[in-house]
Amino acid sequence: MENNDEIFFPQDEEETAEQTVISGDEEAEEAVAEDQDTAGAPGSDDEDDDEEEGVQDDPSSDRELLEARYMSLYAEYENYRKRSMKEKESLYADAVADVTGSFLGVMDNIDRALATAKSADANSAEDVLKGIEMISKQTADVLTKIGVEEIECKTGDAFDPALHEAVMHIDDDSLGEGVISAVFAKGYKYKDKVIRHAVVQVAN
Repeated sequence: MENNDEIFFPQDEEETAEQTVISGDEEAEEAVAEDQDTAGAPGSDDEDDDEEEGVQDDPSSDRELLEARYMSLYAEYENYRKRSMKEKESLYADAVADVTGSFLGVMDNIDRALATAKSADANSAEDVLKGIEMISKQTADVLTKIGVEEIECKTGDAFDPALHEAVMHIDDDSLGEGVISAVFAKGYKYKDKVIRHAVVQVAN
């Protein structure tokens, strides 16, 4: 063997391989640690986001807001209800005053007719009758003025339970069944509302 020839020892090769393997493991461990650090960063961001969402979606503040809105609406409704009641009472009072004012003239004439009748003699009976007829006409005019109409009803008309009230029934061959045979009291209505049904007698 010549002096220039290099000698390779297997032991040296094994040590070199071990060093290579060790250095490779260290690099792998460093890579894993970096990956863990990188993976942990988004998690912290998610926690921060969750905390911010928890602050924004606070149920107690939502409840307080709803309660405030409810109380505001309730107060507005109460004010509206009270105003409506006052307006309704005012309208009713105005209607009563208007109708009463219209009938005051009729009442005055009734008082005059009564005073005349008390002092009347046989010769003035006709004057009393004329006065009563005038009062009747005046009353009808007042009712017409406020929109009240008399329900048309006479003997021979067909009985209508929506307009008439039957208080008596008789057997009359000269009249058909369900026909009015007599009128005891006139009926009145305001537009489509019946104020008082006509009181009648009906033939069976």
